[in-house]
Amino acid sequence: MLKDLVLKNRSYRGFDESVRISRETLEGFVDCARLCPSSVNKQPLKYFLAWEPEEVEKVQGLTKWARALPDMVLPHPGKRPTGFVVICQDKGIDENLSRYQKDVGIVAQTMLLAAVEQGFGGCMIGNFQAGEVMEVLGLPEEIRPLLIVAFGKPAEEIHLVDVPEDGNTNYYRDENDVHYVPKRTLADELLN
Repeated sequence: MLKDLVLKNRSYRGFDESVRISRETLEGFVDCARLCPSSVNKQPLKYFLAWEPEEVEKVQGLTKWARALPDMVLPHPGKRPTGFVVICQDKGIDENLSRYQKDVGIVAQTMLLAAVEQGFGGCMIGNFQAGEVMEVLGLPEEIRPLLIVAFGKPAEEIHLVDVPEDGNTNYYRDENDVHYVPKRTLADELLN
């Protein structure tokens, strides 16, 4: 069951905009995330939710997608996510922004697995300017954005393929806009 969820959990960059994500759905994802372990159990992460179209548009405008495809603008028009969770750190709890990077990855993956379980999908986005996000969203100075996670109903085809012999792991799209993600084999990953 978990492996099935992991296989369905891709970095989607195309969504069905007619399927809206509600605040309650995003809160459910965050509720799963808040149960995750936290370094020294400090629990410094806070979450900004965007589900209303105006807020979603604001967050979308702050992000840059698919760095490995510099000539392509993603998501395509009409294929944008319908919700976002901005994962932030409350510097009033702890100012060390690097200490909790593992926590951020754990909670983001947990939210994405919760989304896949409900028929949604998403994408972790680290390509944004934290200061700009703080300003546009009106976040207080002590709340620092660390990662943005997009959510929506997936509307694209993604295939896992073996890494080619040249070792290139960059994802790519074919002429039909099908998304391919190279993955190493288990034998390539094991050290013994």
